[in-house]
Amino acid sequence: MARVTVEDCILRVPNRFDLVLAATQRGRDISSGAPLTVDRDRDKNPVVALREIAEETVSPAELEEALVRGLQRHVEVSEPEEDLDLLLAEELSELNAEAEAAQIVEEDGLTVHEEGEGGAEAGEAERPTEAE
Repeated sequence: MARVTVEDCILRVPNRFDLVLAATQRGRDISSGAPLTVDRDRDKNPVVALREIAEETVSPAELEEALVRGLQRHVEVSEPEEDLDLLLAEELSELNAEAEAAQIVEEDGLTVHEEGEGGAEAGEAERPTEAE
């Protein structure tokens, strides 16, 4: 049965190596529980896979795509680098602005208290005493 099936499959998939890969993938799919598209007739999964390819109930191109996806170790996710660069530039400029503001306050010798802190009212600058 298998010899006749392989000869029928060569008409559908001319390259024997591609046929082996496609039949192997379909056999794995069947073993994983994929629904059969032909009657089993007490055949094993590889023979059923070859019969499905020979009768064109499954597409060899789809089997090849499934094989490639199954063998991939790394799936590339395309993230636009421009957006990332822009975001990093914005964060850097914010940090620089905060650092400059802190440096100006230190140079002037002023301490700005947030609301609820210290004895000065919110937003007022406290001048250092002469003892300091």
